[in-house]
Amino acid sequence: MRKWKWFVYILECLDGTYYTGITWKPEIRFEQHLSKFGSKYTAKHGVRKLAYLEEHEDLETARKREIQIKDWSRKKKEKLIKGDWKKEW
Repeated sequence: MRKWKWFVYILECLDGTYYTGITWKPEIRFEQHLSKFGSKYTAKHGVRKLAYLEEHEDLETARKREIQIKDWSRKKKEKLIKGDWKKEW
């Protein structure tokens, strides 16, 4: 039985906002966002780049992490993206 890896990701949108999501196929999901079929949010705001990607062993852990990150302030997300988050959190 194949065990899927799950990924939490943050996209930087064209207007500078961030979008956080989960997937088991990051490359395909990124292409979906670029083609405006990934989510209503990224279809409206556009996608500049993949800013952050984090691997998880199971869907439950990835979902919890996605919810956690979505609740964070912009400043805290930027620290995570830059790799500085461990210094304060």
